[in-house]
Amino acid sequence: MGKVSGNYLIAKTLKEEGVDTLFYLMGGPDFDIVMECQDVGIRTIDFRHEQAAAFAAHAYSRVTGKPGVITAASGPGTLNLITGVYTASIDCSPMVILGGASPVHEISRDAFQEVDQVGIMQPLCKYWHRPTMASRYPEIVSTAYRQAQSGRPGPTYIDCGGDVLYEEVEESEVFPPTRAETRARPAAESAAIDKAMGLISGAERPLIFAGGGAFFSGAAPELERFVDTTNIPFYTAPMSRGLVPEDHRVSFPAARSTAMREADVVLVVGTRLNWMMNYGRRFNPNAKIIQIDIDEGELGHNQNIDLGIFGDAKAVMSQLNEAAEASPSDYAGALESEWILSLQKAQDDRSARSAAILNSDQVPIHPLRLCNEITEFLDRDAIVSVDGNEILHFGRQSIPTYYPGHRLNSGVTGTMGVGLPYGIGAQVAKPDKQVLVLHGDGSMGMNAMEIDTAVRHNLPVVTVISNNAGWTARTPDKRKPGRELGFTAYDEMAQALHGYGEKVEDPAEIKPALDRAFSSGKAAVVNVIVEPTAAGVSRSWGGSRME
Repeated sequence: MGKVSGNYLIAKTLKEEGVDTLFYLMGGPDFDIVMECQDVGIRTIDFRHEQAAAFAAHAYSRVTGKPGVITAASGPGTLNLITGVYTASIDCSPMVILGGASPVHEISRDAFQEVDQVGIMQPLCKYWHRPTMASRYPEIVSTAYRQAQSGRPGPTYIDCGGDVLYEEVEESEVFPPTRAETRARPAAESAAIDKAMGLISGAERPLIFAGGGAFFSGAAPELERFVDTTNIPFYTAPMSRGLVPEDHRVSFPAARSTAMREADVVLVVGTRLNWMMNYGRRFNPNAKIIQIDIDEGELGHNQNIDLGIFGDAKAVMSQLNEAAEASPSDYAGALESEWILSLQKAQDDRSARSAAILNSDQVPIHPLRLCNEITEFLDRDAIVSVDGNEILHFGRQSIPTYYPGHRLNSGVTGTMGVGLPYGIGAQVAKPDKQVLVLHGDGSMGMNAMEIDTAVRHNLPVVTVISNNAGWTARTPDKRKPGRELGFTAYDEMAQALHGYGEKVEDPAEIKPALDRAFSSGKAAVVNVIVEPTAAGVSRSWGGSRME
């Protein structure tokens, strides 16, 4: 052993934790974090803006279930990460942030780019630390990685002062990381399982609503098994679609509002009753609510519940499966129940009403026709990232997801500009999958230069732009200052950045254009001119017009 730097110790520890990718934008003082990561075999993906790098790290965590790791230069570089850190924090997604910082020994002297980055990051992070000794980096990095995934996941932050990064220490004197070789999952008390199953088996109109806690605990197989056994209709939070395949026999996406309004027992698995659920009031006020959460403080938050189960979603769903499979007669005939038949009818009725517009030949193209063409073209296991205003809602209504972690969107925060960076993070996470980004033209403009990032790193992300020449639908009878953007030629921009680009105005040309874009093997943009007055407001998430 000999002398090593703090940069080396960070990279070595990340590698030991199983990190395979670092997202970043180059700058000081963290140049050598990147180089040391490269030297130990960690892939490094650099971006044109730190915000996009943070979004990509968030998407990586949402696709893999592992923390996305990111570094940025001191001052404005690290502060540019904040929107991405915020979206991950509110989404409860694990992330490890290595913020370059001015020298620790010069704090309060007005050093170059000195700012209290720890104080700024603290409200968004589960754990934070400002190391003052390079020898403690392995311990601190390992702790940050563990904390990002423990309990309710979320971002963690390490403030990396330039003097500490480049301090050289004897490797033999380094504080070693500490880890739990095996970790048990907190399960429910048997009495709680019995009560839950009593409520569920006695229900006439049961419902399941699941979210990120189910995904990050790896509970998707257990959740699908429970749905298979009980034939209980299910819904998920927007970022958690695909926990159960959306073509399951008890999947009724077009009847969501009806199901939530009429359910008499609701099993809430690993998700919050936040504004998207009208703080729990989207459910029938007389429904019995069972809530499973790894954060005990979440049980009963915003809404009275009848049974709160503190535990890991995977562990508790395993217990519920054992109980359900021990009494199969309780669920015999569920598919012929009045509840299932009514939801199927609502699903069929709404599908029939939307069939005409999904197949419309109108020009300009209706966004729902665009979504339908995308659905018919994509592989079953494709990853779809959706970002925008109108197109976000149209995509929600019409594009299904069949695998956990394969659907990304603006989520709880409604952050725009995430689409293409999310697509890049997803393609890095799963290079063997089709990745399609469905963008509004306004949101695309926020991080459009990341086309260059995808080109430079040979990431064949295909971005389809629903281009309505503005931020929202055009309404001639209503003033919308700032709405008009014109038809931006993003396809030509893609070509100029050495990617593939194509403009589409005829609905019959959508699938051929998608085929050419994916076949190009390049980062690609298909710029689709759509009807500018088509509005896709979602009643389910607080809007007024569309189911």
